[in-house]
Parts: sequence; C-alpha cells; structure tokens
Amino acid sequence: MLRNTLSLAAAVAMLALAAPTASAATSVSFTPQSVLGPGVPRDGSRTDQNVVALGSVTLDLTATQSAQVVSVMRVNSATIRTLFDNEIVCSWAGGSKNAVLGQNVYHKGSGSPQWEDLTLTTSQLVHPGVAARVTCTAYIRTASLGWDDSTVNLVSGSLRSTPIAGKAIQAAVPVTVPLDAQNPITRQPAVPMFDAPAKTLDVVADTEYMVCNTATPCDKTKTSKAAFTLIVNQWKADGTLCQTDSVAATPDTPYWVHHAVVPLKMTGFTVKTDNGCIPRFNAYVLVKWLSGETGAVQGVAANLTDARGSAGRHNSDMSAIYVVPR
Repeated sequence: MLRNTLSLAAAVAMLALAAPTASAATSVSFTPQSVLGPGVPRDGSRTDQNVVALGSVTLDLTATQSAQVVSVMRVNSATIRTLFDNEIVCSWAGGSKNAVLGQNVYHKGSGSPQWEDLTLTTSQLVHPGVAARVTCTAYIRTASLGWDDSTVNLVSGSLRSTPIAGKAIQAAVPVTVPLDAQNPITRQPAVPMFDAPAKTLDVVADTEYMVCNTATPCDKTKTSKAAFTLIVNQWKADGTLCQTDSVAATPDTPYWVHHAVVPLKMTGFTVKTDNGCIPRFNAYVLVKWLSGETGAVQGVAANLTDARGSAGRHNSDMSAIYVVPR
C-alpha cells in the first residue's frame, strides 16, 4: 500500500511539472536611451528601419487562458522628424501574434510641441489555445524622415503581461480603408456579436489613422479631420438593443504627422441583467471623415523586418479592438 501511495504521489508531481500553469503578471521597465533613426536611402530602396528590442516578458498560460500584453513608450528630442513605432512581438511553440502602432515625432524646436513629445501604448490579447509558455518582446522601430540619420530619445516605458480567463475577444482591420468626401464613414475596427458572461467589460480600441492615402493628390500644408467614436452595445434575447455607451475623439492631424494613433478605451461597462437583457455584445469604432485631406484607417502592417538589415519578415496588426470581461 505504501509503495502504491508513493507511486501515485510521484505521478502527480510529474504531471504538475509537465503542464504549464498560470503565472502572475510579469513586467519590465525600459532603459532610457538614444535611438538611431537611419536616413532615407538615397537609392530609393525600401525605408531602412532601426529595430531595437527593449525588453521581454514570459507568461505560462493554460489552454483556457489569454494574456493581455501592454507596451508603453515615451519619446522626444528628435533631431530630425522621425518615424516612431511601438511594436509587440509574441511567440510560443507553434504560434505567434504581433501588434504595432506608430506616428511621426517632430524634431525638437519645430514649433509644434504637441507632436514633439509622444507617448504611445500598443496592446493586444494573446490566446495560444493550448497550454503554452508565451514570450513577448517590445521593440522600438525608428527611421529618419530626412536624408541624414536622426536620433530620438526613449525617455521611459514598460512592457507588462497579465493572464485573463477565456479566449481572446478581439479583431484587427485586415486591409487599409480609405476615407474621403465620397466615402466618409467606416465602422472599423469592429468586434462582431459575441457572448461573454460578465459583470463588466473593458474595451480597448486603437485606430491608426493615415493622412493622405496614396491613391489621391495631397496638400502637404494641410490637415485631415475625422471623428472617432467607440460604441459598445448590449443586446436583449429578442434581438433588440438593451443598452449602449460610447466615447469619442475628433483629432485634426497634419500631413507631416502622416499617421496618428487614436486610442479609445471604455472601462467598466456595466452589464445589465433585467428587462430581457442577456450577456450578448458587439463593439466597434465609428470613423467619420469630416474635412481637409483624405484619410484612411490603416490595416495590417505587412512585411516588417524582423531586425535592421534582416531578411526575415513578419506582419503586425495595427488598427484593432479587444474586450476583457470582468
């Protein structure tokens, strides 16, 4: 009997070692540093981007868990107007998921201080669907927008990853959606109807808005104005609307910023349970072009270099939305 008991205990211990278990939230702070932005290649070849790893986190997930991964970066003091991207690259055995957001940071002393000091937050949900160890790395991607190299100061930042229960409720815009006077409205990014038993919902929507889509002429001295409204709906069992809530922003973006992040967040959307309301929802960003130059909601960033000079390429989501039930 004692031998059988010991054998059973050993087997249980081996199983515990073999199966990944949920770990606590993991985070890392970035080291402040000056980052090179390579100049525009004079031979007209593809833009040369510097890609610098700033920190990584690792999280063990069960098959029924996801992870919310958030990267925050603040930059300023660019010597030349510089492309600044905040990218998260996550991978596990058999899979990966990436997200990137960015805009151009003006050079110090440009006369437009609101575009000289930028803080960008990139986030996503990761759901391997199996027990897995997920490693996520934050990268700053930079490129000078002049012939000469630039530098930009990474002032501060961090990467954190938190496990959450359930599958990832999220969606990204697959291809760029142009907006102008003839086609002024889109409802992207959008999460279609979903069921999620919860007391509250947190919704995060990041829209990458590009000024002057490349198919039309553009006045580089002007701006593009658009309204962005994050709309969250709860539904009744009979298919009628139970409740709705929204948050909005109306930026007016100069051409030289070129592509700007419009972050919209709704925290603590309270789920109703009376009057026929059920835990069924949808959420989307209503984008309305208002005036000025043409615009676009940017889709997936394709064929990004894995590292500066690398032949390896990957794709990263840009405009995207996700939901965290609480």
